[in-house]
Amino acid sequence: MKTTLPKADSIERKWWLIDAKDLVLGRMSVKIANLLRGRHKAIYTPHIDTGDHVVVINAEKVKVTGNKEDQKDYMFYTGYFGNEKRVGLSTFRETRPEFIIKHSVKGMLPKNKLAREMIKKLKIYAGEEHPHEAQNPQTIEI
Repeated sequence: MKTTLPKADSIERKWWLIDAKDLVLGRMSVKIANLLRGRHKAIYTPHIDTGDHVVVINAEKVKVTGNKEDQKDYMFYTGYFGNEKRVGLSTFRETRPEFIIKHSVKGMLPKNKLAREMIKKLKIYAGEEHPHEAQNPQTIEI
């Protein structure tokens, strides 16, 4: 019996729609990362991008457990002395709620070129509206 590997042109990519309202950030991010990698498919191969497109709406209404709303910080460093910035999760929820989910999902993907291609298939929107109605995304419950 021979092992068959999927070809890049024969992979069928679906579109999934996830409503992040009242979902826990970490549990939702695991599901999104698995959809982006294609781990839910029988043709999954770690070194080939077999994943689907994911559209996330209501990013500002995602839940976090414990005291993360007040205590979690995101650190940014420019490379210059004294230019380390820390921004809280509550600040990002007001200004850029898409960043919270994207940062969480990106940390769950492998750290290579393939993951940089996978993260491009993730579309995150703060509100209910999204411009991907033409793709007919299927809603998925988490």
